[in-house]
Amino acid sequence: MATASTSNHASLLHRLSMWWRSVPPAQLFVGSFFLLIVLGTVGFKVLPGLYTGPELSWLNALFTSTSAVCVTGLIVVDTATFFTTWGQAYLLLLIQLGGLGIISFTSIIIVVLGRRLSLRHQALATGAAEITDDVHYADLAWAVMKFTLGTELLGAVLLYLSWGSALGWQGAVWPAVFHSISAFCNAGFSTFSTSLMNFQGNAPLLLVVMALIVMGGLGFLTLEELNVWYRKRQSKRFRLSTHSQIVLGTTAVLIVGGAVVITAFEWQHTLQGLSLVDRVVNGLFASVTTRTAGFNTIDYGAAHPSTNFFTILWMSIGGSPGSTAGGLKTTTAAILCLAAWARLRGYHYTHVSGRTIPPETVQRATSLFVLGFVVVTAGVFVLSFSELPSILAIAPQGTFLHHMFEAVSAFNTVGLSMGITSDLSITGRWTTILLMFIGRVGPLTVAAAMSIERRTQRDNFRYAYEDVIVG
Repeated sequence: MATASTSNHASLLHRLSMWWRSVPPAQLFVGSFFLLIVLGTVGFKVLPGLYTGPELSWLNALFTSTSAVCVTGLIVVDTATFFTTWGQAYLLLLIQLGGLGIISFTSIIIVVLGRRLSLRHQALATGAAEITDDVHYADLAWAVMKFTLGTELLGAVLLYLSWGSALGWQGAVWPAVFHSISAFCNAGFSTFSTSLMNFQGNAPLLLVVMALIVMGGLGFLTLEELNVWYRKRQSKRFRLSTHSQIVLGTTAVLIVGGAVVITAFEWQHTLQGLSLVDRVVNGLFASVTTRTAGFNTIDYGAAHPSTNFFTILWMSIGGSPGSTAGGLKTTTAAILCLAAWARLRGYHYTHVSGRTIPPETVQRATSLFVLGFVVVTAGVFVLSFSELPSILAIAPQGTFLHHMFEAVSAFNTVGLSMGITSDLSITGRWTTILLMFIGRVGPLTVAAAMSIERRTQRDNFRYAYEDVIVG
């Protein structure tokens, strides 16, 4: 009997193991985030000692859990005053698990689809032997965890030194830890009611937060490749992949360009009264935080309409693949621009840095842009009629911009707001929850699904060509 029971147990474990291995990474990614959001919601309702007053309702608990796990940062209650230290710690745990999950799963999915995404298939030829498709997923996940925790620890130490004199050396410990993790995960949650607006004049602090945001938004694979490049910088054979070149180049252009535009728009507005250095640093911070980070040192509700519309555009682009950041992604935006430029010059193929981007990748980028545009437009449409009464009381002259800002911020997991999140109706909160979840898992899932080659007879079948006039 014991032998039969042991045999059945082993058979069950074997079937579970086979089922686990058969689950596509994209489905595993979506399922893990859904499960974590549900568990986070239940935790907000059953765990003791999380609140300073009344507990969250089920809807607000779901909203907060989704925002934390999807590292968005939109809040319906004030994190600083509504939660106890234990409550903030629980929120930070969800942020950390969400951030680690995003980096780990996206890195693994990108490696799994590496040949299709053309990220690593020429690694051996370029000398980057450490970054090939032949990778152990457990080792990759462990490397991601070590890198994440190490970066967050360093960030916490630097923030502690920056805050020590202002908050006291004991009082600066928890804010330093919380903001380091929140910044690296591009979450945007803060233990201060006004985010970082009270620290506009603390340039070292803002520079540390910006560095954490950028590190979290570049993507683990790009950072690892930079590490290999640094160690092999004397080797003439080594070449950064086209993916990393696009990520780094686009990130630099967006940060610098955004800083120039936002600083110019807000120079005599929300930045008025600051010193020259602080104006430049805060303008740079505003550009970096739109990369789906969610912290703010200016009041977007009082910002110039041109600044807010420009912020919407920058939020839509977001960070890079394999990172904690959301958005359309730097590579997608860059490929669309490169493809349009190639067409304008009469080229059939898209070229960059001496390489040709596969047409399938261009089509995938176009599809992601269209799908994202449709989802965001639907979100803006729903908010435009469900939130009309509450918005009119806040800003009777600027309702549409508020709706668009909120929808884009939610879908691209940014967390910035013009001050309407806590006043959202039940319909508005459900809409925002869906936008946050779809924005976090949807584009990646679609990209993975479109990258899988269907080697069936149906793929070899097509109808006769017939052209259609466009433009």
